[in-house]
Amino acid sequence: MKRVPMMPVRDMVIFPQQMTPFIVGREASVRALEEALAGDKKIFLSTQHDASVDDPKPEEIYAVGTLANIVQSVKLPDGNIKVLVEGVERARALSIATEEGFFRATVRLLGARVEDSPQVKQIVEKVTGLYEQFIKLSQSLNYDTMIAAARVDDPARLSDTIAANLQLPVDEKQDLLETVDPLERLNRIADILEIELEKLNVDRNINTRVKRQMERAQKEYYLNEKLKAIQKELGRGEKSEIDELKKKIDTAGMSKEVHEKAIQELKRLELMPPMSAESTVSRNYLDWLLAVPWKKKSKEIRDIKAAEKILNEEHYGLDKVKERILEFLAVRQLVKNPKGSILCFVGLRAWARLRWPCPSGMRRGASSCAFHWVAFVTKPKSAAIAAPISAHCPAKSSR
Repeated sequence: MKRVPMMPVRDMVIFPQQMTPFIVGREASVRALEEALAGDKKIFLSTQHDASVDDPKPEEIYAVGTLANIVQSVKLPDGNIKVLVEGVERARALSIATEEGFFRATVRLLGARVEDSPQVKQIVEKVTGLYEQFIKLSQSLNYDTMIAAARVDDPARLSDTIAANLQLPVDEKQDLLETVDPLERLNRIADILEIELEKLNVDRNINTRVKRQMERAQKEYYLNEKLKAIQKELGRGEKSEIDELKKKIDTAGMSKEVHEKAIQELKRLELMPPMSAESTVSRNYLDWLLAVPWKKKSKEIRDIKAAEKILNEEHYGLDKVKERILEFLAVRQLVKNPKGSILCFVGLRAWARLRWPCPSGMRRGASSCAFHWVAFVTKPKSAAIAAPISAHCPAKSSR
């Protein structure tokens, strides 16, 4: 046992065999430092529980700390003292007394030795390998310096060196300091290193993915700028027709699913040659989507006679289809609040191809819609296409 001046430290844990600099500013700590410098330069350093407390009591300081040598002290212009200490040995404070404005502790050293054995060598090699991987992945540690410091054969010194350089919370570092057995301490450090390596690998994968996305975005930006320059040289103007269509799509009031489909078709149109047949099909499809009155609502027409007249005037033949549509209108006259419904007709592909294809995800027959949709399923591929009923849609886009 030994009586030495004691200094509580904040937000840090001092480990044996480690050089640690810190600033001393509190009056009690300055007095303890001066007392130690006047003697054998030995001082007991222990972490306080709450770093925000300026004047901690003995019960607010951890009992286990480190007996250290004061290597250097420099007084700063603001009155504080910069100190460099070297940890000597773990120690436990058996009693703490206040003398002349600072703490003096009676401490007992907690040194422990480990005999060489195959088990000890195995755990030392494992921890050293994990620590080398950790340093390679960590950006905050100097590889050469840390590796040189960790390549020691003494298990106690190896564990303290690694524990001092790990970015851990104060309570976890204090637990490592209070673990006296070096072999047990190495096993705990091995578990901590495995967890930290997993975190670093996850961060590395995320950073790699983000970097690839940024490179892809930069590549797309470069190609788009180059395409604009080519279009300008061809005399199409800087503001192309694609930009106008994009603006119309964004302001058309489409549903989310239809808007995504329209943007997808617009991108396909942008990549097609202007004079190709496929570009005409895509452009007509977009024009039809833009012509639909997405934001407009009109009163539903349930007059069966008016509907029959319109069907006979505008559609030749199709007697069964017309009859089914009139039955549908008759039911809607009887049911005041019908649920969403859909009419499905099956016909030949050559006949159905004259209709417009329906955008994926469109709510056909929803009660909140301004007009109802009639779906036609073609054979043999059963590709569903639809057109609005003339009697319900003033735009009469099924013509």
